[in-house]
Amino acid sequence: MDTSYDVRIWKIETYEGKRGRSYYVRWAVAGKPWREPFKVKALAESFRADLMTAARKGEGFDIETGRPASAARPDQAMTWYDFACAFADMKWPRVAATTRRTHAEALTAVTVLMLSGTAGKPGDQAIRHALCRWAFNTQCRAGAPADVQATLRWVARHCRTVSSLRKPEVLRSVLDGLTVRLDGTPAAPSVISRRRKILNTAVEYAVERRILPANPVPALKWKAPRTAHAVDRRSVANPGQVRSLLEAVREQKRSGARVVAFFGCLYFAAMRPEEAAALNKSNLSLPAEGWGRIHLVGAEPHAGKDWTDSGKNRDKRQLKQREIGEGRDVPCPPELTSLLHWHMETFGTAPDGRLFTGERNGGELPKGTINKAWRLARRAAFTPEVAASPLASTPYDLRHAAVSTWLNGGVPPTDVAAWAGHSVEILFKIYAKCLDAGEDMLRQRVQAALGH
Repeated sequence: MDTSYDVRIWKIETYEGKRGRSYYVRWAVAGKPWREPFKVKALAESFRADLMTAARKGEGFDIETGRPASAARPDQAMTWYDFACAFADMKWPRVAATTRRTHAEALTAVTVLMLSGTAGKPGDQAIRHALCRWAFNTQCRAGAPADVQATLRWVARHCRTVSSLRKPEVLRSVLDGLTVRLDGTPAAPSVISRRRKILNTAVEYAVERRILPANPVPALKWKAPRTAHAVDRRSVANPGQVRSLLEAVREQKRSGARVVAFFGCLYFAAMRPEEAAALNKSNLSLPAEGWGRIHLVGAEPHAGKDWTDSGKNRDKRQLKQREIGEGRDVPCPPELTSLLHWHMETFGTAPDGRLFTGERNGGELPKGTINKAWRLARRAAFTPEVAASPLASTPYDLRHAAVSTWLNGGVPPTDVAAWAGHSVEILFKIYAKCLDAGEDMLRQRVQAALGH
């Protein structure tokens, strides 16, 4: 708490308004004026007397609240570190494992920017590891190793209070700090936006707990970098390129053949990776050949065992933007029907019916296995120049390619949105740049206008 002994207290002012008479107590702390209204004069006189008594005793006044230090509530002096731990604990039971990890990463970034002092400071990497891995992980905090606990004690002693965010210069430095990466280069706009939203939600919680009188984030004239929502057209592969990649995946030793149908689900059915990971034989309605149907009912996003309630790396969830138990149907093209039959004949299914499993004991499909197979397949299928481009750089780009292909093939947007699990509005917002319809005709018109 920052205090000052430079205090001036004036006489009570009376104001006659439309709603009656009001009495204002006016005083200043370190040159900053304060004013408190009262409807009853006796209350105003009592409040002013308390201020006068504190000033005569030589008591310091809090610069942030204007009140005597003795009048401050304990929670008003709460450090950001203690508050961030409480915020993480409040959110923990109500959010997905991946969101828990995202909260921890954002709170770590903010907490580092709220530190002051360097005496005895641990290394930056040690501080970030202690915060993200232990402090903001509700189920792991109590079991932190001794060196981590020592680091967190230093953080707790050298962290600013939550109320310091009311200072524009402090809040601005935090928001500016969220825009850069550890190496000083600009962070991705999506990362900045996500961190700012989490900071704003945390500050709203501080207002709810009456640690802050109001949220200072929206009032600050600070503009975040614009976030691009549209898919980069350069990342969208055409059907021939995707088939080449799938064949390259199949040829990768050990795990390639095991995940080729997994990637096929991302492309031919526009599944999200976590939806394909949760795919069960009971979800399939497939003929021996030809068109079938897949009914998706759940997802298993990879979060890491430290963040899930089950202790497994994947968290069982409902479909994105769906209520629990609400599913969606996706058509299964003949090529995917054949691929899924081949996969089940070759590798079978897990005891619970899951299609895609790891090599060991039919367990969870590791995220590392997926990424490694994709990385090696791109290297095998593409030239070095193409491999260095954004083309199909991640498995998720297969989903983008699927939706773009459907739209350009003339499938009604309402059907595409239903199959992909989007709203029509979001569909066009994300995939507008990937639409080719009419472009050749427009080029011909331009060419004719140029006299050719």
